[in-house]
Formats: sequence, C-alpha cells, structure tokens
Amino acid sequence: MLGGTPAAARPEERPRPALPSPPGGDDVKVLVFHGSAGDEAPTVDAGIEAIERIGNQGPAATRFTVDATADASVFTTPKLGTYNAVVFLTGAGDVLDPEQEAGLETYMEAGGGFLGIHDAARNEPYSDWFTGLIGARPAATSPATVQRAVVEVGDRTHPATKDLPLEWKRPDTWLNWKTNPSGQVHTVARVRESSYQPGADANGWDHPISWCRDYDGGRSFYTGMGGTAAGFRETDFRAHLRGALLWTTRLARADCQATITANYKAERVTKPNQPGQADQIGEPHGLVTAPDGRVLYIGRGGSDNSAPVVTDWNDPDIGKGQGQIHVYDPKTGKVTLAGALTVFGNKGGGDELIKNEEGLLGIELDPDFLTNGWVYLHYTPHSRINRDTRMAERRVSRFTLNLKTDKLDLGSEKVLLSWPVQIHSCCHAGGGMAWDSQRNLYIATGDNNSSQFSDGYSGNNPQPNYKGVSFADARRTAGNTNNLNGKILRIHPEADGTYTLPEGNLFTGKEPDEGGGKTRGEIYVMGVRNPARIFVDKKTDILYAGWVGPDAGEPSTTWGPAKYDTFAAITKAGNHGWPFCMGNKQPYRDRNLPDPGKPLGWYDCDHPKNESPNNNGLVNLPPVTGNTIWYSPQGGAPDYPRDANGIPSYKASEAKFLLPWLKGGGQATMNGPVYRYDETSNSTTKWPAYWDGKWFVGDFYDGDQPRHAVVTDPRTVGKGGLPVHAESLKKIIPVGADGIRNLMDWKFAPDGSLYVLDYGRGFFTSDAKSALWHITYKGGEPTPLAKDVARKAEQR
Repeated sequence: MLGGTPAAARPEERPRPALPSPPGGDDVKVLVFHGSAGDEAPTVDAGIEAIERIGNQGPAATRFTVDATADASVFTTPKLGTYNAVVFLTGAGDVLDPEQEAGLETYMEAGGGFLGIHDAARNEPYSDWFTGLIGARPAATSPATVQRAVVEVGDRTHPATKDLPLEWKRPDTWLNWKTNPSGQVHTVARVRESSYQPGADANGWDHPISWCRDYDGGRSFYTGMGGTAAGFRETDFRAHLRGALLWTTRLARADCQATITANYKAERVTKPNQPGQADQIGEPHGLVTAPDGRVLYIGRGGSDNSAPVVTDWNDPDIGKGQGQIHVYDPKTGKVTLAGALTVFGNKGGGDELIKNEEGLLGIELDPDFLTNGWVYLHYTPHSRINRDTRMAERRVSRFTLNLKTDKLDLGSEKVLLSWPVQIHSCCHAGGGMAWDSQRNLYIATGDNNSSQFSDGYSGNNPQPNYKGVSFADARRTAGNTNNLNGKILRIHPEADGTYTLPEGNLFTGKEPDEGGGKTRGEIYVMGVRNPARIFVDKKTDILYAGWVGPDAGEPSTTWGPAKYDTFAAITKAGNHGWPFCMGNKQPYRDRNLPDPGKPLGWYDCDHPKNESPNNNGLVNLPPVTGNTIWYSPQGGAPDYPRDANGIPSYKASEAKFLLPWLKGGGQATMNGPVYRYDETSNSTTKWPAYWDGKWFVGDFYDGDQPRHAVVTDPRTVGKGGLPVHAESLKKIIPVGADGIRNLMDWKFAPDGSLYVLDYGRGFFTSDAKSALWHITYKGGEPTPLAKDVARKAEQR
C-alpha cells in the first residue's frame, strides 16, 4: 500500500495540462476525488453526499456543483481546469502516479483550491510537495477508536469556523502528527487532548486539527476530522466543510496567513544608550502609544551600572533615582528624552529589606492627548520620603507634554491622587493605568509587602513591622477596604486636576458598616498583589489585569497553594482574594498570635474576614471572585480535590492542571492588551482580523511561561471561567538571548502594529539589551485576491 517510487518535486519532463488561471469560473464546480491504494473507505459515500448537499445550500451565489471520481487520470486532462476546488476524501498510499501528481501541482500553481479530509494526509507518502500541500503527516500511532473530544475553535473569522461553537464537542478518530505544523500553517481549530485519550504520539496542548495556507499559488485547507461516516451527517461538521469550500473555491475570501511565523517582523527600534547616559531608554517599566503613532515609555529609576546607588538610610540621597520619560517617533525613527522625575527607588539589588521597586511606575495619556498634551504619571517622588519612619507618598499626577518638541513641562504638575506607602521593605508596587470608554482612569497599586516572612505563602504575618507599620501583612494593604494599596482604583479625572468617583466602584467611601469610615470610594478591585500591567478593552469595558504571586515553590497541606501568578478578566467591581484566597478560590490558612508559625483555620473565600491587628477597614469583606488564569511552577491552573468544607487537598500528587498550555518557575505576569482590528485602516503592517478580541497574556520570563493570545467565553468571562483557547506567540514575539527575553510591557499602536518593551538582562538597571521593539505583520491581504473571486457580486 505504501510502495511506489519517491516523487521528485517538479521534474520538467512530466506532461502538464494547460489550465486557466485561476481554474474554474462563475459556474463553480468541485471535484471530489476518492481514489485509494486499498479498499474503499466507509466514509466515501457519506462524504460525497455531504459535499453535494453543501453545494446546494445557502444563497444561490454561494452554491456549487459536485463531480465525484476515483479515476486519477482526471489530473492529467484539461478538464481539471474547470474545477474551482479539488477535494481529497480518502487516502493511504500512492494514489497518483508521477504525471498525475504533476497535474495536481500545475492546478495549484494556476490558483486552484484544495481540501484534504482526514486520511488524505496519508496520500503520496514519498512526496515532499504533497506533504507541503497537506501541512503535516500522521504520526506512527494515533487512536484507532472513535472518541468524543473537545475541539477548540480559535479562528472566529474564517468561514470554516466563524459560526462554530467555541468549544465544539464531537466524536471522531483523532490523528496525531509526526511534526506539529503550527507556525507553518494557519490553524483554525485544535483538539483538546485532555478531553480524550490521544495515545503515545500525542502532540500536547497545541494539537492542530484543522488548518489552511496559501500554497504554491493556490489555497489549501486540511481537516483531520472526518474519520467516520456519521461525522459527515453532523450539522456543525458540514458547516465546517462548507466554509472551507467557500474559501477554496474562491466564493469567499479568508486570511490563512495570520499565524504563520514568517509573516511577522520583529525589529528593535531603540539603540543601546551612550555610555553614562539614558538617551534612548531608562530601566524599562511601561509604555503607551499615542493616537498619532508616537510611543511614550518610562524608566522606573534604576540607573546604568556606572551610576552610584545609595542604600544608607542616614544619607539624604537614599534611593534617589531618575524616572525617565522617552518618546519614540516612528515617522523619524528618533528618540527624545522628554524629561525625568526625581524618584525614590534606586537602591539596587539585595534581599527584600534592601532592594526596592518604587519609582516611576506607570504612564497613560489623556483621551484628548493630541489637543491638550496631558500625560499621567504614577510615581514615588523622592522629595516626599520620610527617612525616619521609612514611609513615602505614591501619587498620580498630570503633566503637559509639548507636542512639537516632545518635552515634558515638569512645572505643569497637577497631583490628582496621593496615598502613603511603606518603603522599609520591598516589593510589589504595581503601577499600571488605563482608561475605559467613559473616561474613567484605572490605577493599579501593589500591596508593598515582603513574602519572605510567611515562607512564600499568604502574606499574612502580622508581626514584622518598622516603627509600628507592618511590612509582611497584606491584610493591612490588599485585604484592607480602607487602604489604597493592593488595589485597582477607578476615578474620573476632571479638567481642573481633581477627580470624582464613578458609580459602580466596590465601595462609595460612605458605607455605614461596622461604624462607618472604613472604606475608600476609589477602590474598584481589592485583593490583588502586584498588578503591574492592566488594560481596558474600550469595546466592552472589560478590565484585564495580571499580578505576581508570592514565592512558595510547592503547595503545602498546612498553608495552602504554591505561588500563583494570576490573570483576571474583570467585568465588575470585586474582591479577587489576596491574601486570603488565590486561583479559583483556593484558600490560605490563617496564622496564630503570638506565634504566626502555627496555623489556625482556613479562610472562607465566600465569606472572608480580615481579623488582622493591622486592619483599619472592614472585618467582613466582599466574597472572593475566582480568577481567569493562574499558574505555578508545576503548571497551569492547578486544582485539587476538595473536602466536605471545600478545602483543597493541596497534595502535589493529586493536582490536576486545567490549563496545560502554560507553566511557571521563575514567573512574573505581564498582562497585555486585547487586540481590536480596524477594517477601515489602510495600514500595511496591522495585525490581521484573526487576532480581534484575543487577550494577550505574558510573563516577564521567556521559558515555559505564558506568551499567548487567549480566547475567553463571553458566557463565563468575569465569573472565573477559564479561557477556551490559547495561541502561542513565542515565535512571533521572539524569545531567547537575542529576542525579547524579559517582556516588560506590550501595547498595540493605532496602526495595528505591536510595540514591546524588553527590560534587559540585569535587575534595577538598564543595559544593552533594554529596548523598545516593534512587531509588524507582512502577510498581505486575505485570499483569493479580489480580482480572483469566483463571483464578483459576492465581494464585500
């Protein structure tokens, strides 16, 4: 069955039929080929019937006629040129002789369409050209039995998948792939291996099952589904085939280039700083893109390695640094140092009682930036530190940028909001800011606590303090309804530099509960640890945030979960758990006094109480909302069996990982944007519509950690629902020593291209690898080209 002479790529001596370019015409026809090197497959009759029915469905302008044959000689006759698309329904061997394969090559070169179904991937096993046409070959072993599995439908724009369920449950025989084609083809759907038994040659979380590509002048679509006759009678599977045929016959256009790695260009756009200067970049800490394409990015406050670092609290210059604001203009390719704020936060490295993460932490532009030049900066001014009490002031201020010179007027500062933070210990300062569609400004603040005094579990040790201020009890900060740290705030800035409170925050600030005066009306989200990056999708006003977890490397049956780095899609004000609960409402253990090394009871995530002696807010807190994504060194979204009281076992051997596409280790979440495709834009570098609505989640590190675009289910988003699909970005946003190893921030520009900040290779400093990168798309427009559409009236 698998015998035969290996086929060379394109021997010129092979006769080839003369074909029109593109093949077929307005009288759209499809050829279904079901030749086989063995017995005819039981799926043939069902497949032909399904395709014939598909051709007679839908509006008249999208219908087509079908011819079916097992005679391979059709590929050497001019009649082949009358078909808009060819379907290979069966396979398993050399079904074409060299002349017939040459005819199929000629057909594709002329602009033909090809649809391969299931066993078609086994045809022409010695032909490299046919391997490219299909995209992948089955592995040595695949499950032979029919199994029900979940298909993740990631492409929500291709006609073959746009109307399918996000999570499509169906029975089939599922093929494993010898080589994973991701990045070489455009995958429109994956099969979730955790939903069935994939066998020894499993592909893992990224298991493509349907894909397409523009190939050798034509269009090729392949699906690994269709292994059973019953499958061809399914309404959704027929819709899948119909959409594939609309594209391959040129009745509809579609983008099959969107996830092919070679279609993206990643380019570093800033140079290394000149020695002793910060002319290009500071210690990278955040970026924002302006409506005219300019990119503004900030340096936290760490200097280059040649600058002095003052760590002596007796020195008035303790921790003094420069938080720089740079402007990159893509029209000129030039960088301007717009200005610098004198900040606290330049203390270098060391343990958590030495280093510090304060400084210039966040930047956002006014919605009317091109008119007023207003820039909002989130920072810790050095002038406001108290060296005796080791307290400081965090503030969000508005400055004015000269739009002609790209220089910041430091004298224009208007302080919108300020609040106290402890600076005796490190870390977790937060810093991100974002606007919603109602011009409300969201401000992410960290809990400013050390986790080393709780062995990396819940930051709930009430004892360590400096002059009466706790620095290891996040119940004083993130879990406190009367404290602005460890929160995401929401305010409405006014033109005079003040702010008002929008309706719908978690508190009004006037709650009478427990005697009153125990809430802050600015709080939108409480219970977050270090939300360095946040984003609001203005189409939906969903808030997306990520925060870094504590340091415990393993779960503990005594204290609770290992460190969970967290992402959350947030649709309303709420409590997201820290330091009481993490992940999908997995509780920590309370600590005793006077010995915090002894455990008390587990926290109740549905009825949390803040009984810390350091709490000056409400004791009875809002219930905890489960988060969207969490991951530990062991894997993505660890979950455990729970006892009658809902307490997880926290036994490592009993963990189930609900999101197998991610893993941590050294981990630090860097939440990204939601992409929105602008079809009215004439940009030639914008990312394609495939990415529309996808949420970009990443990690500072580039090993096994996430760097993905995910799809959430509108029915469960904001309610702790897991993502239903993930697409790796590690080949598009390159990793490795010469790539973007330490992702610090990422934002899409108005032209649809992506900017990414690489922190560099050292901590609390900038170095030669600290850089702003620009990632553009060069895959071109969807195919077939407008001039080649089979029925011109169907162009849209």
